[in-house]
Amino acid sequence: MMSIALKFAYDGKKFHGYARQPNLLTVEGELIKGLRKHRIIEDAKQSAFRSASRTDKGVSALCNVVAFNTDSPKSDILNKLSNEFDDIIVYGIAKVEPDFNPRYAKLRQYRYFLKTDGLDIEKIISSANEFTGTHNFSNFSRVESFKDPIRTIDNIVVLTDKNILIIDFFAQTFLWHQIRRIISALEKVGCGKIEKDQIITALEKPDIKIDYGLAPAEPLVLMDIVNVFNFNNDRELVSKFRLFEDEIYFSHIS
Repeated sequence: MMSIALKFAYDGKKFHGYARQPNLLTVEGELIKGLRKHRIIEDAKQSAFRSASRTDKGVSALCNVVAFNTDSPKSDILNKLSNEFDDIIVYGIAKVEPDFNPRYAKLRQYRYFLKTDGLDIEKIISSANEFTGTHNFSNFSRVESFKDPIRTIDNIVVLTDKNILIIDFFAQTFLWHQIRRIISALEKVGCGKIEKDQIITALEKPDIKIDYGLAPAEPLVLMDIVNVFNFNNDRELVSKFRLFEDEIYFSHIS
């Protein structure tokens, strides 16, 4: 028995979210179904199947990670899964320590594609800077009762491509809906509905309930998850992944 990690991409618009749900098509559900079909695992619980990030319905990923225990030869796994899925591409594999949990990655990168129509880009960039560092994000997330609302965003990078703002978020962990609520606030700043000072107040006074809305899920992409080890990537599957990566990118900037 050994522990294996897989790296994969998927089109979130084709699934009812990442996490398993009864009678619904989900990314996690399809992965487990494929692994069981090829006898790579017996079931999720027995194999200690675990995931790095559980993205919302509509959110795509160019890199997500799962880990599990298996008796299957490492050399066979990518080959068995190469043509198993329609909207998931498993393109990297690594042997990991038995206690490896992909939830505890070193860094995550998310990207949001925001149309610039009528927006003041300079105001958005200036306001985005307020979210970097360590804050209580109670007003910019859906905080579950067992979660600590204090998080650290290491960096936010804003670029433009045609009429699209590309906003990259870098942090070790994110809260549920955190990026989508930040984006909604930034968009409101950009169109003059709120000012940067109001964002600062919402960050500095988390006990006062302030809601700036929730941006759509579809323009959000999980770009990368950084671990302390490297994956072995299959050349043919990486080529397939690159085509998928281009499709995702151009679908958001066209």
